[in-house]
Amino acid sequence: MLVGTETCDDAGVYRLTEGLAIVQTLDFFPPLVDDPFVYGQIAAANSLSDVYAMNARPVTAMNIVGFPDDELPLSILGEILRGGADRVALAGAATVGGHSVRDSEIKYGLSVTGVIDPAELMTNASARAGDILVLTKPLGTGFITTAFKKGDCPPPVLERAVASMIELNAVGRDSLRAAGGAHAVTDVTGYGLAGHAAEMAEGSHLTIELEVNHLPLIAGAEALAVPRYFTRASASNRKFLEDRLRIEPSADTLRIEFAFDAQTSGGILIAVDPSHADRLVFELKERNSQAAAIVGRVTARQEGIAVVLR
Repeated sequence: MLVGTETCDDAGVYRLTEGLAIVQTLDFFPPLVDDPFVYGQIAAANSLSDVYAMNARPVTAMNIVGFPDDELPLSILGEILRGGADRVALAGAATVGGHSVRDSEIKYGLSVTGVIDPAELMTNASARAGDILVLTKPLGTGFITTAFKKGDCPPPVLERAVASMIELNAVGRDSLRAAGGAHAVTDVTGYGLAGHAAEMAEGSHLTIELEVNHLPLIAGAEALAVPRYFTRASASNRKFLEDRLRIEPSADTLRIEFAFDAQTSGGILIAVDPSHADRLVFELKERNSQAAAIVGRVTARQEGIAVVLR
């Protein structure tokens, strides 16, 4: 076992031979949008993300399904699976079956297996003091999808969120490779940017400083960052960090909320040597990444503080 649960990393990694390891992950969740095909795309991209965050290549995927087949037509399930298969195929992987159960609520996701040479493995626990932090997708999907469920989200804003959520994080993985590598990587999902940054900080025994004014946001999301559209995760993400978090008085209060907003199929947060940061941003832009933003830096451990919002 090369990576287990000790550092709250994105996936488990098991060495098969000297030059080959498998990367394993699993994720699923209820629908965020009405279109079943798009929902399948989002859920699959989210599941594949953990493999990319380890710098690995996905090779197989298995469907995980909960579906009320006694209440809804199977054609809806077919569209969900078609959306998932679309993203798996785009990733160059193969869908090899899966398992379904009758459930009162729709749920869908993937169990994904990837491969990597152990020498090329990246985790969230190897950042270095002085590293620059780069984020590859804009924030705000939690606010936007919550507003959509309440019937209050402008269609163009939802469309921009969907475009971000269905983008494969292969873009970030390929960009960091082209830029000469990185020290640590994690994807940004349910714990929000601050939560996943804290996992990187704790695993690396360092402190991460995030510049909230530099955070990339989905256009239109700022108007939805109000308590009416906060998810339960917004509060729980902040509370989970409260004894390891410092918020500078100068930090913009609205932008702080985006650090705790739970993301679905968010981008990857990359800790990179300062000499490679500009090249990484360039490579991300060359691949039309949803974002290519320098959002902070890694410092020596500041007493018991994992994350600083400035």
